[in-house]
Amino acid sequence: MSIASARQHKGDLLRLSRLFVRTLREDPADAEVASHRLLVRAGYIRRAAPGIYTWLPLGLRVLAKVEGIVREEMDAIGAQEVHFPALLPREPYEASGRWTEYGPNLFRLQDRKQADYLLAPTHEEMFTLLVKDLYSSYKDLPLALYQVQTKYRDEARPRAGLIRGREFIMKDSYSFDVDDAGLDASYANHRGAYQRIFDRLGFEYVVVSAHAGAMGGSRSEEFLAKSAIGEDTYVECRTCGYAANVEAARLPVPEPVPYDGTPAAHAEDTPGTPTIDSLVDHLNERFARADRPWTGADTLKNVLFRLTHPDGQVDAIAIGVPGDREVDVKRMEAAFYPAEFAPFGDEDFAAHPELAKGYIGPGALGEESASKIRYLVDPRVVSGSRWVTGADEPGRHVIDLVAGRDFTADGTIEVAEVWAGDPCPNGDGVLETARGIEMGHVFQLGRKFAEALDLKVLDENGKAVTVTMGSYGIGVTRAVAAIAEGNHDEKGLAWPAHVAPAHVHVVATGKGSDVFEAAERIATGLTDAGVEVIYDDRPKVSPGVKFADAELLGVPLLVVVGRGLADGVVEVRPRAGQAEQVPVADAVGVVARRVEELLGA
Repeated sequence: MSIASARQHKGDLLRLSRLFVRTLREDPADAEVASHRLLVRAGYIRRAAPGIYTWLPLGLRVLAKVEGIVREEMDAIGAQEVHFPALLPREPYEASGRWTEYGPNLFRLQDRKQADYLLAPTHEEMFTLLVKDLYSSYKDLPLALYQVQTKYRDEARPRAGLIRGREFIMKDSYSFDVDDAGLDASYANHRGAYQRIFDRLGFEYVVVSAHAGAMGGSRSEEFLAKSAIGEDTYVECRTCGYAANVEAARLPVPEPVPYDGTPAAHAEDTPGTPTIDSLVDHLNERFARADRPWTGADTLKNVLFRLTHPDGQVDAIAIGVPGDREVDVKRMEAAFYPAEFAPFGDEDFAAHPELAKGYIGPGALGEESASKIRYLVDPRVVSGSRWVTGADEPGRHVIDLVAGRDFTADGTIEVAEVWAGDPCPNGDGVLETARGIEMGHVFQLGRKFAEALDLKVLDENGKAVTVTMGSYGIGVTRAVAAIAEGNHDEKGLAWPAHVAPAHVHVVATGKGSDVFEAAERIATGLTDAGVEVIYDDRPKVSPGVKFADAELLGVPLLVVVGRGLADGVVEVRPRAGQAEQVPVADAVGVVARRVEELLGA
């Protein structure tokens, strides 16, 4: 890639003496992660309110380059850019059900006539209605539209600067096809574009299977930037390549076990054993096994939750999981979205006196039981498996309770914790766990929104058919944070050349006019050659401060004009690498070539 084709700000020479930027030596008090800390300290962003940030000139330059990469790759697959308002009427979201489903995450407001509006979290409804308004034939399809636009979500706990905010910029695109085969092709096109985008942005990422959540649809994948501070946990198998967000992770389901000859279930006194650990200790002391010690995996823990649905309806759910595992909160959120859940409290137990708190067993659960509480179990609770579980009496447990013989559940659910070392669902290898930042999400929506909003076209036989859709999002502002997370050291940022606010940072050190005149010639020469330059021309600032600012700002190449000028050389130093001495007369050419190499990498 040439400098000219990569440039976003042709002819710019940014002089620090005039640039609207103030660097900070101390970390902001609310900064939890490196990207947040350094973007604020380096003068790229400033906090306006919790989860809401002002973009300063250097930050906007980086943001524009990220947006440019996204647009280039979207345009390359034939997607066309549009732009919707962020302030939208209630009616389309009411028709799709998301006015209610989004719950408290949706910013709702009214105009002076008391009409309901929202600040859009995504725009599926609006894209669907736009295509419905303008297209009516299969000949108009396939179609892909996208926008780069500000979105709003009322996050309960905005955190980590740009990584989880209430206002953010997202690229969302949508494909429209006449059949499922067309959707498969559109999905593949977008998936490939995403891989090229993230390859160019300059951070490590992984593609994982994901839960569709509010979007619905049949297939869903996330693009996660690998990062220890990421909110998403994912699992991957190095043997077969299986990877999934923990919410969507699957584990192998054991084969049913014959239970002929299995001892009859028997209830035993187990006083003082309200926890799994205390129960296991008691079992090994009083009911020792001949083959091996009892473990938490031999017990069936039944956990109760109160579900609150968006319409205000409240009901209960019981989850049975192996006792050595906890229920994973994120997996629960994904499984029961859009309902919110909370563990049973004292009031809930008071409303169900048939439940013996701490000793609840399958006998008191299920839609056919006295409690009428729906009972779902982990898929590992297969027919014939033997368990120790509550006997529905205080201080008593049942041993040798067999699934399929002594109890049945209302269904299965995968919400138990997934651990490193668990077997891969594909049968080979084991799972490893890691963390990542969600950067992109692709969905095969199918016909959910088209049916809700009656988007149909006439097929080649003149029959009205419902359009099938895909939805594809990229967190653009979040990408800036992810790049910063993956490219920094203890001194500051270290931007990849393709997204850096400039390619070269020229520093004039010294008091003599000859130093500033030489630095000026180099800076303007580089600009004329198509190189983006930040020039530290501040006359009364010490070299130490200038170097600290240069390292904090993180431009890929530093050119130092100072003491070496007496010997006819300047120093050219990569942000992270070895410096070289270059003759003053050759500086512009040498540096321009270094930039070309960086942009072509």
